[in-house]
Amino acid sequence: MILNTGGRTDTVQYYTKWLLRRFAEGYVLVRNPLFRNKIYRYKLTPDKVDCVVFCSKNYQPILPRLHEITDRFCTYFHYTITAYGKEIEPGVPSIEESMKTLIKLSKQVGKQRIAWRYDPVLLTEEYTIQRHLETFEHMAEVLAPYIDRCIFSFVEMYKKLEVNMPELIPLSEEDMDALAEGLGSIAGKYGIHLQTCGTNGDYTQYGIHASGCMTLDILGKANGIEFRNLKHKGMRKGCHCIESRDIGAYDTCLNACKYCYANKNSEKAIENYQHHDPESPLLLGHVNPEDTITQGEQKTYLKGVQNAGTNH
Repeated sequence: MILNTGGRTDTVQYYTKWLLRRFAEGYVLVRNPLFRNKIYRYKLTPDKVDCVVFCSKNYQPILPRLHEITDRFCTYFHYTITAYGKEIEPGVPSIEESMKTLIKLSKQVGKQRIAWRYDPVLLTEEYTIQRHLETFEHMAEVLAPYIDRCIFSFVEMYKKLEVNMPELIPLSEEDMDALAEGLGSIAGKYGIHLQTCGTNGDYTQYGIHASGCMTLDILGKANGIEFRNLKHKGMRKGCHCIESRDIGAYDTCLNACKYCYANKNSEKAIENYQHHDPESPLLLGHVNPEDTITQGEQKTYLKGVQNAGTNH
């Protein structure tokens, strides 16, 4: 099983104590987002988790104790650092501070385990194509020696975004092509493996690779392990990632990024945060009498390792 800690919320930045406690106790409970009384239990032990994948915009809170996880598990880290300021990403540290933290993380876990995410790429009157390319080059020059690859994607125009970001300028095909050409050229200059995420068109002519951002090939090479050759079902339409289990919860991220898909709004996240107990096996609240707990499926993808008949 591939464990995802950051698809629904920035667990690393805001729920560090809870996350470390879950690994120390060896299990976690995850409430089903659609059927609220249904809870899945997952064992957080090296024999049940092939790789732990992190995704965060600030690893500083966990760095002093990260070894408690990396000493026991295979890991991979997605670090999102974009061009945007506090007006778009209120809870995210500055670019300079974020880059310093990424370098610390890289020195601790190894560059082969780190993907820098420069996404979503969006346009406003302030964040023009030229500003993206200038900022990306500044970051690429600093980060190139410390990362395995860089992943970018263009913003998806869903309805919630039209309300949260009225200043957004819709990306045309010409805009995306100009950005891809510029980003590809900069990545090539600094020797960075640049790839798209999801359905973002074909930009191979600019040296940009098309791949899932969480594939067994990427995770295997980063950790020196070999996975079976399996089809990647993806986590949503157009996704080429391997299936994973996310232990987070929606509407709990305090970064309050205006483009966020995982929060209905920042007020709801703040309200939910009041129900967080670091000692609870659930990210939010506790198990209720009407809840049912089911052992989640935890199949291994490792080559040469057979799946047992039961996960209990």
